[in-house]
Amino acid sequence: MESCKKECLKNCSCKVALFRYRDNFLLGDCFLPSPVLSLINAEDTKRQIDYKSYAFIKTLNDKENGRSNTSTERPALTSRSNMRTKIVAGSAISAFLLVGLAIGFLFVLLRNKRDKEECMEDNFDILSGMPMRFTYQELTVATGGFQEKLGEGGFGSVFEGTLQNGDKIAVKRLDAIGQGKKEFLAEVKTIGSIHHVNLVRLIGFCAEKLHRLLVYEFMCNGSLDKWIFCKEPLLRPPLDWQTRRTIVLDIAKGLAYLHEECRQRIVHLDIKPQNILLDEEIRAKISDFGLCKLIDRDQSQVVTTMRGTPGYLAPELLSSVITEKADVYSFGIVVMEVVCGRKNLDRSQPEECMHLLPIFMRKAEEDQLVDMVDRSNQDMQLHNSEAVQMMKVAIWCLQSDYKRRPSMSDVVKVVEGNLEVEADLDYTIHNLTTVAATIREAEQGTTTPILPSLLSGPR
Repeated sequence: MESCKKECLKNCSCKVALFRYRDNFLLGDCFLPSPVLSLINAEDTKRQIDYKSYAFIKTLNDKENGRSNTSTERPALTSRSNMRTKIVAGSAISAFLLVGLAIGFLFVLLRNKRDKEECMEDNFDILSGMPMRFTYQELTVATGGFQEKLGEGGFGSVFEGTLQNGDKIAVKRLDAIGQGKKEFLAEVKTIGSIHHVNLVRLIGFCAEKLHRLLVYEFMCNGSLDKWIFCKEPLLRPPLDWQTRRTIVLDIAKGLAYLHEECRQRIVHLDIKPQNILLDEEIRAKISDFGLCKLIDRDQSQVVTTMRGTPGYLAPELLSSVITEKADVYSFGIVVMEVVCGRKNLDRSQPEECMHLLPIFMRKAEEDQLVDMVDRSNQDMQLHNSEAVQMMKVAIWCLQSDYKRRPSMSDVVKVVEGNLEVEADLDYTIHNLTTVAATIREAEQGTTTPILPSLLSGPR
């Protein structure tokens, strides 16, 4: 009987061992039936009845429950169980490894980020001529917990504050991580080292952990757009012609300084009414240098990704070519808006009048620019001839070929009456859809390089 059991245990395919005997139950026949079995032989039924038999069925050991079976675990079942265990163990190990790798990657990423922040903060400390450095706590107290918001842009919000000495400030808090940091570095390094009466003065900054803040002088009359686009006289009185002319001249002087009087030419790349601030005397100052680009004196142009605000982008920026003439184009759009008293893109207008630029150019070609002078302002109508001359300055700045646009120092001379506007001006505006298609073809290498004269049109 024992040898019958052992024989079954040694056979992986054995499920059952049958032991039969007649007289002595210790000695008899051992039968290991196939998986498809019958315990009765039909041909010898009577003879089978004379035998006494035992059946030993192979089962799993269950030592945890304190039972011990007559046979050990089946080899076949042992193999499947081991495989299942290996799969579970392998999955668990793989999961732990993935979690470990993720934690390690996150740790390295955070450490690199911290090192970069520390490095950037160290760089701020060693830069000479840097403005005052504030702590985040100092600016939180100065702004009353960033309660009174003055405005909001693509990369951050501006809050009103007061320093301990009583001076009012405007604190720009960068909200966008990544691009905001680049913008922050650009502003601190650029405007922190330059000084001009027509540039908003950077008083200080904060670079503390993830906090990036810029502290500017407070401009009590806000941005230019709130004045020239405002149609509520009780809220803001309309600007007369002389004030508008002075604002245009102030912007031109500020840009002339950036383009021609700094060690490196500084291209602002985001000239628009929202970035022109007015002081208590309604004098204009350029602000927001987050998108600026530096061009060495020995460079005629640089190539970079397109940046700026739709509606004020120079057409050549679509091909990523940047010169200081991109600011001249944006300046032309601003002058057009200041004199006409409406936005370049005004969705409140009928569809045929929504875009100001094509109407402006058509009127110029027809010598009917007087129709474009702000009709809601009586003083502008009284000085319409001078306003028309200012419009011609805008057209000169809006030439499709950037090489034909004037320098900002020439614009200053024209506005001051010391130079005449170029006589032969181009009033052509190409369809923007055609321009976009041409650019796509050029990027795919199917056409010749895009000519600046082709890239124009309303935005």
